[in-house]
Amino acid sequence: MRGLFYALSAIAVMGLAFWAYRENYRTQQSLRDVAALQSQIGDLREALAVQRAEWAYLNRPERLRELAELNWERLNLIPLSPDHFGDLQLVVFADEAPANLLPADEDEGDDAPAMAGLNVSDAVAVRGTLGGEAAR
Repeated sequence: MRGLFYALSAIAVMGLAFWAYRENYRTQQSLRDVAALQSQIGDLREALAVQRAEWAYLNRPERLRELAELNWERLNLIPLSPDHFGDLQLVVFADEAPANLLPADEDEGDDAPAMAGLNVSDAVAVRGTLGGEAAR
């Protein structure tokens, strides 16, 4: 009986030693994975900081103004100025919208909203009321 107890105890000790050995190596591998991920996170944060700096550099107002002036004929961009903004009182809200700007009835089968009476000259007139420059 003692021999059986000693044999089972020895097998249990060897099993626990094998388990501890495997857990030790799993833990070391997990620590290496965490270190690699932290290094990758640091690299990505550095790359993000560089991209934010590039974005800030490319979106400088004076650079964008120069680009708008250089490409005006091709893109029809105008320089932005404070007089391009209007008053809040000039905005037509949905509950105050004129009938010709409201969406068409569903039974007409047209998915696009009805824009009867609205044309390019109306848009230019609205732009003129907002204080924008005349069309070039």
